[in-house]
Amino acid sequence: MAFTAGGGSRAVSAQSDFWAVLRRPGSFALIRHATAPGTNDPPGFRLEDCATQRNLSAEGRAQASRVGDLFRTNSIAKAEVYSSQWCRCLDTASLMKLGEVRPQPLLNSFFQDRSREAAQIEALRQWIGQLDLAKPAVFVTHQVVVTAISQIFPGSGEIVVMQRMAGGQLSVQGRLPTA
Repeated sequence: MAFTAGGGSRAVSAQSDFWAVLRRPGSFALIRHATAPGTNDPPGFRLEDCATQRNLSAEGRAQASRVGDLFRTNSIAKAEVYSSQWCRCLDTASLMKLGEVRPQPLLNSFFQDRSREAAQIEALRQWIGQLDLAKPAVFVTHQVVVTAISQIFPGSGEIVVMQRMAGGQLSVQGRLPTA
């Protein structure tokens, strides 16, 4: 089920449903970091040094703020916020202003080392399975992680709502592009 960000009462109704699902216990939002021009990171980048990474553009910083505004407009003023350790994800999460940002290595990119994907995604699924999802939860991460969990190729800043089902299965409930 896809929800769009604009146009007509049908879209407004779909957006209302999208946010209602996200407010439901057991749901969480996967968000690809906001706009950071380019692809991949430069050779020799270091997580602890933002100057060596691909970072948010001015538009990306504005987009991250707008994403936070979307949450607040739809009655989610606070959330449990987890982020990849990459600066563009931490910055997206911080600029959303939904709560304390907790770095979570399981949300890190494996784009440059696909051999890590299977083990990391399995560990991420297990972590999500143990997480208290009584309150809204937001995971800011990378395209490869969102795609591995949801089978959706998200745009920058796109929100994918997932539901943890009985037995630990994760189910896509909707998506909302924000660019």
